[in-house]
Amino acid sequence: MSLPLLTLIVLLPLLSALVVFLLPARLARRVALLAMAVVLLLTTWLLFSFDPGGPRFQFAERQPWLPGLGIHWSLAVDGLSVLFLPATALLFLGVLAVSWQSAEDAPRLFHGLLLALQSATLGIFCAVDLILFFVFWELSLVPVYFLLARRGVTVDAPRVAARYVLIMLAGGFPLLLAFIMLGSQAGSFELGVLLEQPPALDTQRVVLVLLLFSFAFKVPLVPLHTWLPQFALAAPGTLTALLLGLKVGGFALVRLAIPLAPDAAQEWHWLLAGLGTVTLLYGAVGILAHSNLRVGLAYASICHVGLATLGLSTLSAQGVQGAVSLLLSFSVATGGALLLLECLRLRTGSTDVQALGGVAKTMPLLAAGVLICGLAGVGMPGTSSFPGEFLLILAALDRYTGAGMAALFGLAIAAGAFLALYRKAFYGPASRPAVLAAGDLVWREWLVLIALIAMIVGIGIYPAPWLDIVRPAAEAWAAAIAA
Repeated sequence: MSLPLLTLIVLLPLLSALVVFLLPARLARRVALLAMAVVLLLTTWLLFSFDPGGPRFQFAERQPWLPGLGIHWSLAVDGLSVLFLPATALLFLGVLAVSWQSAEDAPRLFHGLLLALQSATLGIFCAVDLILFFVFWELSLVPVYFLLARRGVTVDAPRVAARYVLIMLAGGFPLLLAFIMLGSQAGSFELGVLLEQPPALDTQRVVLVLLLFSFAFKVPLVPLHTWLPQFALAAPGTLTALLLGLKVGGFALVRLAIPLAPDAAQEWHWLLAGLGTVTLLYGAVGILAHSNLRVGLAYASICHVGLATLGLSTLSAQGVQGAVSLLLSFSVATGGALLLLECLRLRTGSTDVQALGGVAKTMPLLAAGVLICGLAGVGMPGTSSFPGEFLLILAALDRYTGAGMAALFGLAIAAGAFLALYRKAFYGPASRPAVLAAGDLVWREWLVLIALIAMIVGIGIYPAPWLDIVRPAAEAWAAAIAA
């Protein structure tokens, strides 16, 4: 009997969270570090063992869970999901490193919730049973709520946490309804079965609307994005890094929404393109209206998921390959920038440009790290986001010339807006007492910065290995849509 590797990867953080609550508080951080390091090793080994030219779904595990209802504990990875596992493990380790000293308050609760969130996130990327996917999708809300309500940085953090959960729960109802419709007609909730047996066109239309509505909250797409700027302002940067760096909503569009309703997606591709274009332009303009760096990055994230949605609407292998590449880059670019901004907030008490200025003089390493991550986030050539953005722009221009030109215009606005915010916060005279008294990165944060820069530059200069992993699955995805 082979080792159930995916089950181990998904459940190890959750089991470690239970251990954390049973051990003395002083050991919580060490248990979390050990568990996350093991998960990183396992996911890295999984990645190097994955065969892009082999069967689409690999390392498959399937055990009866609720057999009377046709629900199974079914896990597998393919070229669209396998890269998200080490990216998730690495980002959670970065969160742990940045919050090393700030987690002294209720350490068992903090580290236990963090491990539980990691388990649910990994489950979303691995689940190939729709009901199991839904369980992980909903379970991820619990640790996010308590992490924000207990550790928020504004007085209204509990209210923002409650609003976030209620909005996501509202999106969960149509998701479950769509899954039940698909499973009842096909007699199975297995993703592989459903991809081979798409329902009738009328059913597909209903399913696509339900899934788009549900996932649009999490992506987020305009106009269902309103929770994100408030969340970014109220949450610690580490928690925002996890939500913006790990784009489970975008992944769900790629994995489920379009493939499960292929004919409806071809019929309504214009709807996806419109949502993507409006979201891209809105996010770009939104950066101009805010002075807080974390909120600015939230709007930059909205802008770029709009680009990913526009690329997906082309229903091409190039579009899906670019979308997956861009979503993966979020973990090191946007996630990394938010981790470094949390380092800045812990030192100065703010990430608003009005309370900063001259940060590069007292914290040059932190300033350099934010600049590199920010440039990667806006798709500068030679950084991790550029290959994905380039593929998406090519796909968009090939099918929607007008939308592709609008995307280029929006990305230019986003890049200029980010650089303007960065200049105000990190350059100029250092006159604020908090900035003058702040110290630069410590060795733990140094390690995070080195890892981020290595991945940003490495992937940007030589993206071929990562694109080669995604390409066969992207081609199979596009072929199934066109069939």
